[in-house]
Amino acid sequence: MPRNREELEQMERRNLAPYAQFSADSRGRKYPEPPPEWRTQYQRDRDRVIHSRAFRRLEYKTQVFLNGTGDHLRTRLTHTMEVAAITRNIARALRLNEDLAETIALAHDLGHSPFGHKGETVLNKLMKRHGGFEHNRHSLRIVEELEQKYPGFPGLNLSWEVREGLIKHYTSYDHPSKRKGFDAKSSSLEAQVANLADELTYCSHDLDDGLDSGLLSEKQLNREVRLWRQAARTVRNEYGELPDECRRYFIIRCIIDLQVKDVVETTEAHILKADVQSADDVRLQPRSLVQHSPERRELNLELRDFLYQNLYYNPVVHGPNLRAVRMLDDLFNYYLKHPGQVGEQTRKRFRKEGRHRAICDYLAGMTDRYAMQEHERVFGPTP
Repeated sequence: MPRNREELEQMERRNLAPYAQFSADSRGRKYPEPPPEWRTQYQRDRDRVIHSRAFRRLEYKTQVFLNGTGDHLRTRLTHTMEVAAITRNIARALRLNEDLAETIALAHDLGHSPFGHKGETVLNKLMKRHGGFEHNRHSLRIVEELEQKYPGFPGLNLSWEVREGLIKHYTSYDHPSKRKGFDAKSSSLEAQVANLADELTYCSHDLDDGLDSGLLSEKQLNREVRLWRQAARTVRNEYGELPDECRRYFIIRCIIDLQVKDVVETTEAHILKADVQSADDVRLQPRSLVQHSPERRELNLELRDFLYQNLYYNPVVHGPNLRAVRMLDDLFNYYLKHPGQVGEQTRKRFRKEGRHRAICDYLAGMTDRYAMQEHERVFGPTP
């Protein structure tokens, strides 16, 4: 007999920790729907994210290097898939709900604009007097409003726990878990895992892209980054001398393994100390329980500073990205003066959202290559 949703929910009760978020305990969806027959609620959510247009567009959005710069360099989509894989591994080790954690990870960058964080910065500046722009909040707008796939509701109608996990930046006053008689300060452990896995992933894999592009060197990393030096020593002691590509891969793999081990062990200690017994106990904690150890956090900050100085602001990366984001500025102002040039769905939202927000949504949804093509269509070829 096929395994139905009720059996899957029973398996969660047997196998997951008491402080995990059980799919049968979901607070539900904004628009009521019949429950899935062969999937849990979070498995349904995961499938909806993967089948969304916003998810497919991530393939052509910048991670560090402009999309199309190199065949082996990461895009926002490959980054997202790597975050989801590491998220699932950490969640499994901690006996959390892997499906919920993975879904949050898969959806966490849906709201990213073209041209990476620099694109986000320019849209936020353009929207300064109209509510600003922040990619986490825009991810939520996409799944709640902007995707148009279902006849009965806007957005993807994801479960409450997934939407809670997409909002990373909030104050104690606007936390999504707050409700009458419940003074929430944190999100589920699954959301916390997805958040930390994002940071862990981009630091490690941006190293790989930096080396692949030739902008970083192992000699420089051995001299300036303790995390690299430790992992390189481990790989050399275990495998001896390796070919260049294999050695770099194994060093980065070792860095990730050490990071994951540290997160799992540190988080387990925090959970035991906090004595949480349910997912809502977790939400009442004053700070995240999913953390690195202080020693590992210090090493990670050192690595992050190194990447900012030597990769993200390297002229080879920074220059083309700055030229690209100027296109968003040009297009934003052009569309304000020529609103008939945007898509039909965007024009329909002018009255409800206002022209500035609707145009910002339109630009944020573009891929790198479409934004460049549209800029060339409107302004001609860019030198």
